[in-house]
Amino acid sequence: MFDNIDKTDINELGEFGLIKHLTQAVELTQKSTNKGIGDDAAVMDFSGYKTLISTDLLLENIHFDLRYVPLKHLGYKAVQVNLSDIYAMNGIASQITFSIGLSSKFPLEAVEEIYEGALIACKKYGVDLVGGDTSASAQGLVISVTSIGYAEESKVTYRSGAKEGDLLCVSGDLGGAYVGLQLLEREKQIYLENPNIQPDLEGKDYIVERQLKPEARKDVVELLSFLNIKPTSMIDVSDGLASEILHICEASNVGCKLYEDKIPLDPMTYETAREFGLDPTVCALSGGEDYELLFTIPQADYDKIKGQLDISVIGYITEPSAGKEMISKSGHVHEIKAQGWNAFKK
Repeated sequence: MFDNIDKTDINELGEFGLIKHLTQAVELTQKSTNKGIGDDAAVMDFSGYKTLISTDLLLENIHFDLRYVPLKHLGYKAVQVNLSDIYAMNGIASQITFSIGLSSKFPLEAVEEIYEGALIACKKYGVDLVGGDTSASAQGLVISVTSIGYAEESKVTYRSGAKEGDLLCVSGDLGGAYVGLQLLEREKQIYLENPNIQPDLEGKDYIVERQLKPEARKDVVELLSFLNIKPTSMIDVSDGLASEILHICEASNVGCKLYEDKIPLDPMTYETAREFGLDPTVCALSGGEDYELLFTIPQADYDKIKGQLDISVIGYITEPSAGKEMISKSGHVHEIKAQGWNAFKK
């Protein structure tokens, strides 16, 4: 994995030397950051806004496979998936902490790659890196990111606000990250059987990037604000569309009608899923890791959103007794079931 780089043993720096080395290029840009790295804790002042906090843990061979995940992409993705939780609350992310546990197989240059990816994400999204930790790990690579953000109290959006008659909307397209993962896993198996065969990912850039380098949808939050739309509920699509719909329905005590033909699928996702013998709709419902935003809005806001090419209205909210149902392209009714990714599933 690290054969093509000069290696520096991390033990030469020690923990504090490593932290200083990795964070020497950190720049602070947020007015709310009073104190960043360099003390026992960071200090922030959000001046009357509600503070939003979320944490994610990524474990080697559970959440990522270093045989096909570039380290820079991993650092970038680790930040992105965490920022997505802040945007799912209709907030703006402003700071992160980035902690890493690693075994002795990782030289300094490998860790630099991970942090470089993280800092690229921070710069792109206007987020300050204000702290973190490093530790030895006996279980492979571990990354923990905590994101911090803010929102006006009246704009904070929970999963629990959906009302009967609300429209069910989603940003972007779905299923691409899951199909991209299937492609990467196939090429890994081919390589393990014959290391002389190079991976064949030609023409599949979009779905591979959906898996390796997802983009949190800060732009959707900004668009909704510009359109003067306050979602009644919102969640990010990390575990598959079906799971997220059920989370909103459960939290809001409502039912829903989802229309299969309204679920947004990129042509490459659709075609590649078919190549693998997969149902593209199932990939969208159960695949996960798309990090799009699923939200509900009042019907009165339909005219504001109907011309937005990156937002799809895929159904509507019903009374609880109507159940959670998907209407297939053929007109059949199916109960929506959560079959998405579960970290504790054997």
